[in-house]
Amino acid sequence: MANKVYVVGVGMTKFEKPGRREGWDYPQMAREAGTNALGDAGLGYDAVQQAYVGYVYGESTSGQRAVYELGMTGIPVVNVNNNCSTGSTALYLAAEAVRGGRADCVMALGFEKMKPGSLGSTFDDREQPMGNHMQALAEISEVLFPPAPWMFGAAGREHMKQYGTTAEHFAKIGEKNHRHSANNPYAQFQDVYSLEDVLASRMIYDPLTKLQCSPTSDGSGAALLAGEAFVDANGLAERAVEIVGQAMTTDFRSTFDGSAKNIVGYDMTRQAALRVYDESGLGPADFQVVELHDCFSANELLTYEALGLCVEGEGGHLVDAGDTTYGGRWVVNPSGGLISKGHPLGATGLAQCAELTWQLRGAANARQVADVRAALQHNIGLGGAAVVTAYQRA
Repeated sequence: MANKVYVVGVGMTKFEKPGRREGWDYPQMAREAGTNALGDAGLGYDAVQQAYVGYVYGESTSGQRAVYELGMTGIPVVNVNNNCSTGSTALYLAAEAVRGGRADCVMALGFEKMKPGSLGSTFDDREQPMGNHMQALAEISEVLFPPAPWMFGAAGREHMKQYGTTAEHFAKIGEKNHRHSANNPYAQFQDVYSLEDVLASRMIYDPLTKLQCSPTSDGSGAALLAGEAFVDANGLAERAVEIVGQAMTTDFRSTFDGSAKNIVGYDMTRQAALRVYDESGLGPADFQVVELHDCFSANELLTYEALGLCVEGEGGHLVDAGDTTYGGRWVVNPSGGLISKGHPLGATGLAQCAELTWQLRGAANARQVADVRAALQHNIGLGGAAVVTAYQRA
């Protein structure tokens, strides 16, 4: 039988505009997030038996260089790269190590040191991993660069055409997430904008304006995971949060079924969510708070449907009803999400884990959602990988 897995410590840095903090390289980011996670658990680095370290832009073995800031104890350190779902992939691998009984206490750490501007490829002398995805989308949509806003914008346009969703629905999501981030001291942006401000900001790819797009960011996040015996032996039960369901999926044949939404990961998310609901015994209605991958506002709306918060085509109704903010059925992205908290690729999934751990502990301060009993996390990377995780109070 699989071992239970608990989050016993979390930490993160404030997410920053690339280059804003002088002399802040990835080792310093990792030291800050990792030290915070260890301190949160009241543990020393010598308690950590394995580490899974995620980043997208960096040299090989940067994971070792990062955790050496915390200690050099000879433990296995695994470098992880899974596009924008890198952080939650590190979390998944760390949980698997505990779940399978291979380690009692494992660190998942993620960081990113990014360049300003839109994401680009690093190696131009070889096949691009998303080449098939982009070619498939080019067959059903006009082509625009940079690719990320084009791909998610095309999926948003598809939804508008099929279900009557409007540009205002997507803009309302941007307004919500910027408003939420005003209470998050870790967020890259803490400015509040009106719906009119969001709609009037610079158009990136219709219907997505600048205030509906996640920025490039520097930052790091970390989580310590442990098994039940370790939790008991170290008196950590009061602060522990259990991972009660977790699944990771990659692309299915349906990715290339001719729909824009599946090219950007809708079916990966849907299948991962179904597995998590089956494993945890929880359904969408059982969660009070959700951190999901709003790289663009269009993806947040699509993810409402992929996670089963509503039936397909009715994401706009959730937005209009206020069902995804304080006072609604769920609070989605109380942190501000990727749009306003920021998106350092390797750190995003671990920042989501930190936020939900704080929410379940009742320690999210001004962002706190009332009476949180269960929380849901979603993180996706194109090319592709989706990770969905369900948490409950221990």
